[in-house]
Amino acid sequence: MEQLKHECGVAMIRLLKPLDYYEKKYGTWAYGFNKLYLMMEKQHNRGQEGAGIASVSLTTEPGCEYMFREKAEGKTAITEIFSRVTQEMAGELLMGHLRYSTTGKSGLTFVHPFLRRNNWRAKNLCLCGNFNMTNIDEVFSFLTAQGQSPRIFGDSYITLELMGHRLDREVERLYEEAKSKGLEGLDITRYIDENVEMANVLKTTMEHYDGGYVMCGLTGSGEMFSVRDPWGIRPAFYYRDDEIVALASERPVLQTTFDLGADDICELKPGEALIVRKNGESRLEQIMPAQKLSACSFERIYFSRGSDRDIYQERKRLGEQLTPAILKAIDGDVDNTVFSYIPNTAEVAYCGMTDGFRKLHGEVRTEKVVWKDIKMRTFIADNSERNDLAAHVYDISYGSLRPNVDNLVIIDDSIVRGTTLRESIFKIIDRLHPKKIVMVSSSPQIRYPDYYGIDMARLEEFCAFRATIALIEERGMWQLINDTYLACKSELEKPKEEMKNCVRALYEPFTVDEINAKIVEMLRPTDMQAPIELVFQSIEGLHEACPNHPGDWYFTGHYPTPGGTRLCNKAFINYVENVLKL
Repeated sequence: MEQLKHECGVAMIRLLKPLDYYEKKYGTWAYGFNKLYLMMEKQHNRGQEGAGIASVSLTTEPGCEYMFREKAEGKTAITEIFSRVTQEMAGELLMGHLRYSTTGKSGLTFVHPFLRRNNWRAKNLCLCGNFNMTNIDEVFSFLTAQGQSPRIFGDSYITLELMGHRLDREVERLYEEAKSKGLEGLDITRYIDENVEMANVLKTTMEHYDGGYVMCGLTGSGEMFSVRDPWGIRPAFYYRDDEIVALASERPVLQTTFDLGADDICELKPGEALIVRKNGESRLEQIMPAQKLSACSFERIYFSRGSDRDIYQERKRLGEQLTPAILKAIDGDVDNTVFSYIPNTAEVAYCGMTDGFRKLHGEVRTEKVVWKDIKMRTFIADNSERNDLAAHVYDISYGSLRPNVDNLVIIDDSIVRGTTLRESIFKIIDRLHPKKIVMVSSSPQIRYPDYYGIDMARLEEFCAFRATIALIEERGMWQLINDTYLACKSELEKPKEEMKNCVRALYEPFTVDEINAKIVEMLRPTDMQAPIELVFQSIEGLHEACPNHPGDWYFTGHYPTPGGTRLCNKAFINYVENVLKL
């Protein structure tokens, strides 16, 4: 219900044949752009604040443009940028990006790709990515200590400058190497263009970073690359044949675009890079040593498209595994219970949940109880009237429940802030007069911020955290807050590799059920009649359903990188000082 803005989407295509090959075979000069457009549209869920594309032509003569870029803001950005594409922009290297801001910075300046220009083709660099770095302050200091003066303090721009600096050094290395071989003039340029080693650039760039990322780039000399973070936090999938090399953030995107089976596609491994040389040769290279796998479980629960073969089954398992807890919540009264879901992203978990009940009970009663209307624009100035209209974004199917007889079980993929439940969902569901409402989350309680690309950066946003603080206040446990605050400050004095997440101590005195009950109390509208019970997925259930994606820091506080732990401790300090103002 509460849409989470999150990481971004990337798409890359390297055409391995001459451009006229595709025009003759597929009937259009725009074959590459058409495929890139489809890849981006199929990942529209990953970014609706802006989009950008870039292309590089390998056959352009000096004096003519060979590296193109288009960017736009807004939900129609994809359509807008592709409407500007002309035949002169056709190239063998194509790259696209969809953006959701996780830093609060907006404007065309912050839309990817980022471009660094130079008169030497090999020194031109175009960069985009699905990433959020936790130590950008350290990287900024590293750059300034070298004498550089970045114009913008942001992970995208600073990464462009750092990688661009390392690319400059690689070109200069090749320049000296070419001279030592007795080459002169254009022969030196050709030698550089044909021998750029992006692995050198990536290894000396990415070693400085802490964060989750899939970094993608093109150079003016024709190198294409994508590198994944060593913890495997952010996803990337690729496909290679004799015509193309393609990469995307999600597997079904490649399947649909190029008519492939799931097994035709490979996943980029943690710390690994896919590198395509100017001559079209592609290889995989380990850029950073792989760390403990921490692939993002939220990708499986919510963010990635549910059409993926494995994700579809995982989401069904997430729903089915909740059957015993839901059965307990309805006191075993399946005959007088209606099952439903909201939003649409929860539909697959709903299918798993109802399958679980059918195995136990046979047929169950299912209804589409809650609907989301088209987005209503509220131009009325009065805040109370605006809030009232916003509360009616959702509506109900009247007559779908027997009043005061039927329980309503309604599943969501995650409950983060609880605002929509309090302001809209619970109020409208109560009009059906259910005997009891069981609100189910296919994910566990979200307790901790994310720092690797999801727009969840402040502790006070989470209803589970607010409920825990309320329990601490009720029970006179203020010393726990003070002790945790001091412990967090103490941790920040340590080397980041030695830090522990002290915020976890806040949850230790309370059971999941106690926190659930307090969440209900906080989210329940004052005039509501039906009782409410919350059922969350367990951590164990999460890992059983998604065994290959163990990243669970937003639920457990176990961050995969030192930077995440540091920022979580800092977030609690900020909460105490700026919200509680103690």
